[in-house]
Amino acid sequence: MTPTDRPAAPSLTELRDAVQPDWVMARSAEHWTGTLYMRRLSIYLTWLLVRTPLTANGVTWLMIVAGGLAGPALLLPAPWGVVVAALLAQLQMLLDCCDGEVARWRRTMSPRGIFLDQIGHYVAEGSIGLFLGVSVALAAAPTDWRFMFAGALLMAGIWLNKSLNMMVTLARTNAGLPRLPDTPSVRAITSASMTARLRRVAGVVPLHRMFHSIELTLVSLVAALVALAAAPVWPWYVVCVTVLIWPVTMGHFIAIWKSARLVAR
Repeated sequence: MTPTDRPAAPSLTELRDAVQPDWVMARSAEHWTGTLYMRRLSIYLTWLLVRTPLTANGVTWLMIVAGGLAGPALLLPAPWGVVVAALLAQLQMLLDCCDGEVARWRRTMSPRGIFLDQIGHYVAEGSIGLFLGVSVALAAAPTDWRFMFAGALLMAGIWLNKSLNMMVTLARTNAGLPRLPDTPSVRAITSASMTARLRRVAGVVPLHRMFHSIELTLVSLVAALVALAAAPVWPWYVVCVTVLIWPVTMGHFIAIWKSARLVAR
């Protein structure tokens, strides 16, 4: 089926064959929620979206709004703020699946779409980090501005950690090198160094994954429920994640530096 003969109202089978090919379902960059359940749900929302005038970039803008609101939602009374933030993060991920599916069906994939998609993820994850600190600061009487700073520090760490992979792409492009595939062999540290051993530990205890919007809101939800049922651990939780992002970011930097990704080949 060519782009010109695709129907405006496809069946689910036609849509699934076109927008969820094997290479999409099997790619290593796919978030675990995509493999587990998001792609099973997104096809139905995409089936509705392709029947509307909404473009793929329009769906991405909805994703940006959903993710951006996840942070401010943390200001709602506990534990509902964290519940709403977690639901918005799930909606963000669902729309993140749908925008690509709409683009593949209509053959409207473009650099602008990828650009907007990256903005969506940075806005969501940075917003959640910032408002974790703001939520503690505003709950104190008087307002504890130290937690405002902690939220800003957490947001900065999340953004820096997230941007490292994009910096690899930029470095290779500026050096005139081809983009490397996102495979375990490329990311691997082959030496028997301490760095390699730490990388293997990170594979078993993937703390670095905690700072994605889905994981961060789910972990925050657990912390909020513990705080509701027991001692007020929420401020300590915010301090812990603010401190943790920095060794995670440093580990990410070292893992990139020691891998083949910055080697001219």
